[in-house]
Amino acid sequence: MANLDIADCINETCPWSGKPVQADSLTEYGGHVVGFCNTGCRDKFETAVRHFEIAQASAAAD
Repeated sequence: MANLDIADCINETCPWSGKPVQADSLTEYGGHVVGFCNTGCRDKFETAVRHFEIAQASAAAD
């Protein structure tokens, strides 16, 4: 994963918990840096995005 900077993060609180984002819990989505309160929340988001992208690709193939 690229070196993401919390200064570039578009949110201040975790979308899952509402707690403040942490510098070690960032990911990139839609060209933006998105932050989470911990790596578990970040990983849960990344898993959800992958599932959505698979479903979207499957629907487009039908």
